[in-house]
Amino acid sequence: MQPRLWFSFVRKCPAPCRKISTSVSHDASKIRNMALVAHIDSGKTTLTESILLQSSYITASGSVDTGSTTTDFLPAERERGITIQSASIPVKWKNWTFNLIDTPGHADFGMEVESASRVIDGAVVLIDSVEGVEAQTKGVWKQLDRYGVPTRMMFLNKQDRPGASFKLSIRSLLTHRLHPHPMVLTLPIASFDPQDYMHAEPGIQGLVDLLKWEIWRWNEAGESTCYPLPTDVQALEELEFIPSHHPIIPQLAPARTQLLENLSMFSEDLMETLLALPSEPSSYLGIKYSDIIPHLRKSTLENKILPVVCGSAIKHIGTSIAMDYVGELFASPLDVPHDSAKNAPLRMLAWKVSWDQKRGWMTYVRVYSGKLTRQSAVLNATRNQKEKVSKLLLMYASEPVEVDELPFGAVGVVLGLKFTRTGDTLVSPGAPPSARSVMQDIVPPKAVISASVIPHSHSDLEPVQNALESLSRTDPSVRYDLQEGQILVHGLGALHLEIVEGRLRSEFQANFELGKRRVSYRESLGPNYDPPHYEKPLITNNDKADIAGTSVVVALDIRPLQDDEEGSPLWDGNLVLNKAGVAIPSPESSSTANPELLIASGIATALSSSPHSSLPMSHLRIQIREWSTPSPLSLLTGASAIIMRNRIRKAGMGSLMEPYSFFKVAATEDTLGKVVKDLTEHGAELQDLGDGISDGMDEVVGYPVEGNYIPPDMLSPSSSNLTGSGASPKLRRFVHALAPLSQMLDYNSRLRALSGGHGQFDMVNAGFRVVAEPRKMEILREIGRA
Repeated sequence: MQPRLWFSFVRKCPAPCRKISTSVSHDASKIRNMALVAHIDSGKTTLTESILLQSSYITASGSVDTGSTTTDFLPAERERGITIQSASIPVKWKNWTFNLIDTPGHADFGMEVESASRVIDGAVVLIDSVEGVEAQTKGVWKQLDRYGVPTRMMFLNKQDRPGASFKLSIRSLLTHRLHPHPMVLTLPIASFDPQDYMHAEPGIQGLVDLLKWEIWRWNEAGESTCYPLPTDVQALEELEFIPSHHPIIPQLAPARTQLLENLSMFSEDLMETLLALPSEPSSYLGIKYSDIIPHLRKSTLENKILPVVCGSAIKHIGTSIAMDYVGELFASPLDVPHDSAKNAPLRMLAWKVSWDQKRGWMTYVRVYSGKLTRQSAVLNATRNQKEKVSKLLLMYASEPVEVDELPFGAVGVVLGLKFTRTGDTLVSPGAPPSARSVMQDIVPPKAVISASVIPHSHSDLEPVQNALESLSRTDPSVRYDLQEGQILVHGLGALHLEIVEGRLRSEFQANFELGKRRVSYRESLGPNYDPPHYEKPLITNNDKADIAGTSVVVALDIRPLQDDEEGSPLWDGNLVLNKAGVAIPSPESSSTANPELLIASGIATALSSSPHSSLPMSHLRIQIREWSTPSPLSLLTGASAIIMRNRIRKAGMGSLMEPYSFFKVAATEDTLGKVVKDLTEHGAELQDLGDGISDGMDEVVGYPVEGNYIPPDMLSPSSSNLTGSGASPKLRRFVHALAPLSQMLDYNSRLRALSGGHGQFDMVNAGFRVVAEPRKMEILREIGRA
């Protein structure tokens, strides 16, 4: 049999031009609102840069190491080589418009992921193929779950790194319960020379697209060639562009067969198509891409499967394939709940607010129905405030382009809004009451660390407070308050506070010094709390407060949360219920002047500072039972704050809680003992010692591998070389530990000294834990309350 010649074509890198559209797509079916999310240093910004290059937005890709990327444009981002804030950029890809958001991976900037997750319909979750699923991978996955992001895709990045394992990365998705049915769409080709597989050479030179049934090959210049694959199994061994004895050849037909069989489990139509085929080895190879993609899209939209692609963002390998599947599989604005009426009233959500010295307040919005035009009026339904729109912009990272309108499904920026904050709902002023309901809010993560802000002089006090107010508007995870005459700023971590300090100086020109950092503790309810009211509350003096010459009644049931009850992040771990037993949204996100929300505002004030320790209160269950109707009604706020504070004081001091974090520490074999000893001496609980596949955070069993395609080890030749034993060159060991944050504020410098500069660590928030009595006295002395 003569070898069959297969047509090939070369797709060069994009032409050197810069595409900036000054109009917004009106075809909502072609819009994809998406984000790149991942653990820190998984390659999100590098993939963003590769997407911009492949889409011809830029002519040469920048680098995180040199601080030349498009979306990391802040000075601090370029100096540190990390993403600090999310950046939005519209990307034209074929006939789709991707509203792409690049997000930070560091847990200290989790608010940026939180706000982006609220307005996207799809997320590409990146994994470092050496590390697999990591702590913050699961953190961002939970954020996507919280906001119901309907479509997701995994991009197994850094396939070119020594130690990268395609197989272990797939298994880690199951082990850490990200999804029970990951579906591999592409296979990596480490090299087109079979000898490199025998020598365990790391790298990636090509990809197999199992759906389109083609092989892509990249040369050293970054140019790609696409080779269609034959539909006959015998012909797979006679390809001219790859040796017949290459180890990938025997994997091609089984991988596509299992892909189709697994997909058919979620599609009866596809199952019938497969059953009608003759029972020959080549039967599944002839099924066309156009006949498969509708079933794959439907299963992705229903979250029955998790598409998985791979590549190397820094080499631009796999980028175009990933973006093709984003366009084909991700939800459009038409695929999520929306008002389908032709002339639906305007309804949009503010998902981010930033400050620009030239343009003023810039409000990032997503339009959920209707159309927004410039120089129009809108109503902030969350705060019951009318706002005036001056200009509309599309943001290409830091570069604005003015547009006349933002249609349904669009993501853009509004100038001129004075009162709007992150999470607010904006509607047409003439919208019916049914269209004025407030959409799901964006929940800021809890602050875990604080520092005092000391103005240089009395004249600097007001500018510093104004700067903090403005900064907290742009970043709701920054909180500040006054305690005993001191200004305290609260953040999500030590790095977060460093960035806050820099922004206050550079963006707002504030003159101050930052005091010693300390973690943010919490106090729970004391043991002497009052029993609950009967069905009809019996009003006592505990339920009354005199304010402005008026006696006001607010009856509250207050007790600690039970083990099976969960507090709301909006209430700092407390649960506040109305008279009907329904959870009340945070008063900060609602201004409707009904009695229960006015009472809730007073409760929030009282919870912010304990009368015993001045610490915020947490883990309380509070239900509003009864109230009087004073005039004006706003007296309920002050009265409820007084009553709540008196009830907390009467209950006595409760237990104190301090924040803990999960730590994953990488150290060489010879320094491992020192690292472990230091952790235990600083109160850490060791969870696991290993090679990094587990992070010690989960006790639950992973999803079973049965029914999923698990690729063989040979697809990643260098992985076996680095994870074996004997002559293995892998010297790094990983320690997983749970430690009090207060003992780890200087861990970066400690680890550097212990490991000779070779140690690395990641950390993720693990919530608050009750401390023992000796530690409680230490905390009280630390805050000056002992």
